[in-house]
This record gives sequence, structure tokens and C-alpha cells, in this order.
Amino acid sequence: MTMPSHAAVPLHLAGNNAPVTEECTVEPAEVIGEIPADLNGMFVRNGPNPRTGWSPHYFAGDGMVHAVALTEGRARWYRNRYVRTPLYHHPGRSRFELGFDPATATMDYRVTTANTHVVSHAGRLLALEEGGFPYQLTPELETVGPFTFDGALRTPMTAHPKICPESGELLFFGYRLRPPYLTYHRVSPSGELLRTQPIELPRATMMHDFAVTRHHVVFMDLPVVFDQVTAAWRWDDGHHARFGVMARAGGPVRWFDIEPCYVWHTLNAFEADGAITLTGTRVAALWRDGSDDIGGGLPRLHQWRLLLAEGTVTEQQVDDAVAEYPRVADSMVGLHHRFGYLVSFSLEAEPSHSRIYRYDFADGASRRTHRLSEGRTCGEAVFVPRAQATDENDGYLMSFAHDRLHGNGYLLILDAADLASPPIAEVHLPVRIPTGFHGSWIPS
Repeated sequence: MTMPSHAAVPLHLAGNNAPVTEECTVEPAEVIGEIPADLNGMFVRNGPNPRTGWSPHYFAGDGMVHAVALTEGRARWYRNRYVRTPLYHHPGRSRFELGFDPATATMDYRVTTANTHVVSHAGRLLALEEGGFPYQLTPELETVGPFTFDGALRTPMTAHPKICPESGELLFFGYRLRPPYLTYHRVSPSGELLRTQPIELPRATMMHDFAVTRHHVVFMDLPVVFDQVTAAWRWDDGHHARFGVMARAGGPVRWFDIEPCYVWHTLNAFEADGAITLTGTRVAALWRDGSDDIGGGLPRLHQWRLLLAEGTVTEQQVDDAVAEYPRVADSMVGLHHRFGYLVSFSLEAEPSHSRIYRYDFADGASRRTHRLSEGRTCGEAVFVPRAQATDENDGYLMSFAHDRLHGNGYLLILDAADLASPPIAEVHLPVRIPTGFHGSWIPS
């Protein structure tokens, strides 16, 4: 068989986007620096890793979860495991082949890639992807199975739920291709589904993320819609762009029109002085000519201020740096945060290096940067507080990184308060970790 040339390999399978072929459990090969002794837990991240070695789109690869366990200054192991969904068990088959029932025109939401995020709530580790049910994992990353809150969940679950740091509630939504197109869910700190509320929308829109504040949730109804004729997602200039504000306890939704755009990820939102301030990464358009069209613009950090009494919105670009995967400290979700963390973004298969950014919104959104050395790239940076943290930024930034020269992956640990300094530690591994999506720090 003739293998395709490098030029023929699609972007989502080229460079460090290429999948790895084996699951393994290994000890780190080397630790450069010193792992902080107060880091006791597991850094875990999800991403697409097609079992066959090929997928039609970056979002279609089978979910593979990667983790490094840290204990009292020591890296105990690295482990990667596939999430055992029906798509994993039937390699090469599509979601619609396995999950769609033409007799009832319904989807089986157990059929999912579970490839986008990993979160922990009420003692459960959940692998998420917005087209299906969450999948529960063991602490060793073995698959338990689909999790439906004792059968109460009957819609997909977003890959970007929010955990309220004050109440412990889990807030999320699910979107579908048939009415009701959007459904909101609220879960108790102990894991009981307390409320399910359909939200009226005129058509199916791709809603990847949302935001929460102390008292509200904010939905994003943006112009990427499902085309019933082509059975694909595409940009529609005729569809509105708007944010919908609803009380966290449920109720009516109040819509605020914004300039057309797409927002993949929100950094955070908070309410103060009669307004909701929402910050996220914005592109001017997305998939105007189908899901292979990547020419809609590059993501940059923007901020919207929703004036509740006036019913109006102001918008501004925070910075001109091309960046994605915004995060705040978990303790600040929905609250008036000072700091936010992003990573540089590129559409190249092998960018020369990555940068991690920290924004200080109390200082005019000033930016501090950690530049990885040439040939090194990383993904989303997750903030982890020190054991005796004294303020919001007192802690570490952790990310899985790739060393192209040596062909291996490593766990990068930075001092969040001093990004100009060299890494606190690099936990180098004897294996490669492909580029992925989102993850979490799970304390012991």
C-alpha cells in the first residue's frame, strides 16, 4: 500500500495532531526542575485520537484521555486510555450509522466520541463531547459507561459545563438537531439533576460553550446552523447573533443582539453595577463554505458588556494576540475575576513554538507571556492553586506540551505569578502526547 505524502495528510492528522497507536502506563523518563510538593492529584486532558488512524474531521476522532499523577513532589505515572464508546467499539463507523433511528428520527446519545473535555463533579470523573451523554471514568481512566444522572438526562451534554465555586452546583446545557433545540440543566452538589428546562430557539445552532454568573446563565445563539438539506453545519448570514440571559434557577430568557461572530470558548462572566461582563475568544465567521473552511478569521480575546436595564451590549477587542482555550481559576467561575489564561493559537500543523498568556484585568488587561523554546508547543493551560494560596493568581499553570526535536510529550508546570521565569518543572515522558482539547486538575 502506498502511504500518502506529508502534503496529502490533512491538517488535523499532521504533525503532533497525528494519533498515537497504543494505550500505555509508564513512569516519567526525566523530571527537569522540581515538582512542587503541594501538587497531589492528577492532571488529565482529553482529545481526539482516531482508532483507525484516520478521521474525516478533527472533531471526529475517538476520545483518548491522558493523565499524569503527582504525589508529594514525585510524578508517579503517565497513563492514556481510550473512552470505550460505541464509536470506539465500531472503528470507522459514523455517529449517524450507529446512533440514528430512522423509524423515530431520534439519536442514541450513548453514541459519542467523548473526546473534548474531562471534569470531576460529585465524585465522578466524566469525559465529555457535546453530541452525546457524558461517559464516566475510573481514577485509572478505565471506562465505566454512559452517565445519565439515574436516567434523568435525555439530551446531550455540552463539553463545557460550569461548576459554581460557591454552591457546588453543576450547570450545563445540551443542544440537538430537532426540537427542543436547546435544554438547560442544573445539578446539585451531590450529583442529582434538579432542573431541566427547554429553551425556545427557531432552529438548531451549534452552541459549543456558554457562561455563568452568580445569578445568571448566558447562552450564545450564533450564526453556525444545521443545514437540513446538506446535513452539515454552516455559517448563515441570515441568522441572528445574540446572547440569552436567564436566571440560574430557570425562567424566561432575555436576548441581547450582538455583532455577527462565533465564540468557541468563554473565559468567564460576572455581574456588577447592573451589567454582565462576558469575555471570550471571537472569530468573525466560521464554516461559511462548510466545516472544512478555516478562513473565517483567527480567534482573539473580546469582551462584551450586557447592560441589563438598557437592553444593550457594548463590545471591545481585549488584545490583538491570536489565542484560544481561555481559562480562569476554578474558584472564580462566574465571579468577578482579575486574571485569565490563554495559549497562542495557530492553524499550522507544526507551529514553531507556543506562548502562554496571562491577562490582568485589574491592570487594563495587561498581558504577560511565557514563551516556550523553539520546537516546543503546548495546549490549554489550567490554573492550579497552591495549597495555601493567598490570592487568585497564587498557583501554577499546567499544560501538556510536545518537544518536536525529541518526539516526546511532557507536563509543563509554570509559576502563574511569574511567567517570565523558566518552568518550575517539566515532567518528560517516554511517549508522545498528541495535541488535544481540554482538561482539569483533579486533586487527590
